[in-house]
Amino acid sequence: MTRIESAKRGTITEEVERCAGLEGVSPDGLSNDIAAGVTVILRNRTRRIEPVAVGRGLRTKINANIGTSKDRVSFEEELEKLEVLLRHGADAVMDLSTGGPIKDMRRLMLGKSPVPVGTVPIYEAVVRAAEAYGGIAKMTVDDLFSVIEAHGEEGVDFITVHSGLTLKAVEHLRNEGRMLDVVSRGGAFLIEWMIYNERENPLYEHYDRLLEIAARYDMTLSLGDGMRPGCLADATDRAQVQELITLGELHQRALDAGVQSMIEGPGHVPLNQVELNIRMEKELCNGAPFYVLGPLVTDIAMGYDHIAAAIGGAIAGAAGADFLCYVTPAEHIRLPSIDDVREGVIASRIAAHAADIARGVPGAIERDREMARRRKALDWEGQISLSLDPEKVRRYRSETPPSEADVCSMCGEFCAIRTVEKAMKK
Repeated sequence: MTRIESAKRGTITEEVERCAGLEGVSPDGLSNDIAAGVTVILRNRTRRIEPVAVGRGLRTKINANIGTSKDRVSFEEELEKLEVLLRHGADAVMDLSTGGPIKDMRRLMLGKSPVPVGTVPIYEAVVRAAEAYGGIAKMTVDDLFSVIEAHGEEGVDFITVHSGLTLKAVEHLRNEGRMLDVVSRGGAFLIEWMIYNERENPLYEHYDRLLEIAARYDMTLSLGDGMRPGCLADATDRAQVQELITLGELHQRALDAGVQSMIEGPGHVPLNQVELNIRMEKELCNGAPFYVLGPLVTDIAMGYDHIAAAIGGAIAGAAGADFLCYVTPAEHIRLPSIDDVREGVIASRIAAHAADIARGVPGAIERDREMARRRKALDWEGQISLSLDPEKVRRYRSETPPSEADVCSMCGEFCAIRTVEKAMKK
């Protein structure tokens, strides 16, 4: 029995009790939201990890992507990235490996990660097809589904599947006149396959087969946005909206089959369209959890795209997005380094936390209140412990002259807090 099936029967499981306690919500309410498809719990039934709930009224979660590429294969480096993203508070990790022994990398990640692990099975399927046939065009439907089955069997907690990318959506793309066409790697692979084979997307045509596999492992489907805009000029166009409509239909089919699903959202969106995109998804997809990449609110922040994404992520989260996929400073440039991963996670956490405060998530603002108390007391150790990056703050503090040990070196003897405190005592 899947989580949705248990919830629909009114059964409150230990897993639901645990997640409710972590989120500060009622178990009954959380179970009802799972049954309604507006909340999911990310955990493959075969995995022994702390379950993570994503959805309505809960803390905004963040995901961090890592993985090898054809040009850079280092398990040691990817495991160090995993350690860094966990230390800085990522709620989930996706292995997007496309180079080297992909299966070994995934199994290593599943063995080492105490948080949910996601994958994009089409990546491995394409690599296998290239090795076996010389290209993706000859990949068979069974080739693709055998990879999906393997990911579920090995314990992957959620998978991105671009099931809403239909021939009809491709036709909209042809007529749209986009500047950047398709920037989704998984989406591009499927479009190539569809055009060369003159066939419908197998993840759409054989969606029931996909649901059967997902139900077997209680693996969450992250319904990918193959038509996500890759620049502001392409945001909220017909191709994107057509796919979103289809994703809403697929979310309902998954719910009816007892399978958890969430919807993936746009990448590049102008600031004034971010809230619109969130409201549109919630309306068209019956409140399904929304998982957004950023979104990035400008196209020209190369080297600082984590900041552009944090701005969009804060607005998206405040408007109701449930899950933020981090963006690193290396976005659009190269495979992220360990430092890039750290910067990306922290920027995304800032966005998620700001959104939680805006939405009034229970307990969200308490850490900020405590920080204010520690600042008034000039309690530097307390401030460091409450910060999102204690290592950085401690490094900065180590550069403060001994004569200004109790204050910051910017204000020094003119510290506003100390000045007012002395005046008030008189």
